Amino acid sequence: TENAQPALMALSIAVLRVLETEGGIDLSKSCAFVAGHSLGEYSALAAARTFGLADTARLLKIRGQAMQKAVPVGVGGMAALLGADMEVAQEIADAAAQGEVCSTANDNAPGQIVLSGAMTAIDRAIEIAAEKGIKRCIKLPVSAPFHCAMMAPAADVMEKSFGDVDLVRPLVPVMANVTAAPAENPDDIRRLLIEQVTALVRWRESVLAMRDAGVDTLVELGAGKVLTGLTKRIDREITSMNVETPADVEAVLKTF
Repeated sequence: TENAQPALMALSIAVLRVLETEGGIDLSKSCAFVAGHSLGEYSALAAARTFGLADTARLLKIRGQAMQKAVPVGVGGMAALLGADMEVAQEIADAAAQGEVCSTANDNAPGQIVLSGAMTAIDRAIEIAAEKGIKRCIKLPVSAPFHCAMMAPAADVMEKSFGDVDLVRPLVPVMANVTAAPAENPDDIRRLLIEQVTALVRWRESVLAMRDAGVDTLVELGAGKVLTGLTKRIDREITSMNVETPADVEAVLKTF
């Protein structure tokens, strides 16, 4: 986690730099918003020049280490509920908690919710979901229970770490994970990134908020096509494309 997070961010920014230098793309003129899922929010803010690359990489390394140390391996876990909406997922989490942490961690797309919490509670949630007839309940191969209250020690570490970092207003607003609403004020962004460690990632709502603000195209920069796939599940009317290879770069430049 501590090495993967900065590496994924660097790849996303490298792709953006190619678009800027080869294609003359100006983020402030081409984009209405930036957004990223979980650690991707840092990449989005680096793209919007809220903080520099060195600070972004350092913060992500600290974040990865802090999240890893917050909970001993095996004590917490996560599970994906495929075929459940948020209301049902919340009911399952509440029923499974039984005094332990079990909460909705990612609202990714319609029918794709992730739970996070104590491993014993996650096991109970999988059983309850099966009893409720949820299509598939999959325990995720993760090293920690991200985006739940068990990550509070990591949030404390991030609060201290952000004390050394100067944030500036982004070139375009960031659609924040925690609120699914635009953020531009540097102090708000700092607070939201600290909260993000323990909070639900409201990705489905974020995409819908961008759509409702007039966005008709989402471009995913960097490794993989996960967000592009989620966008298609959220609203097929939104054009979504990912940029990972030189051929992808050419395709995007034709669009813009």
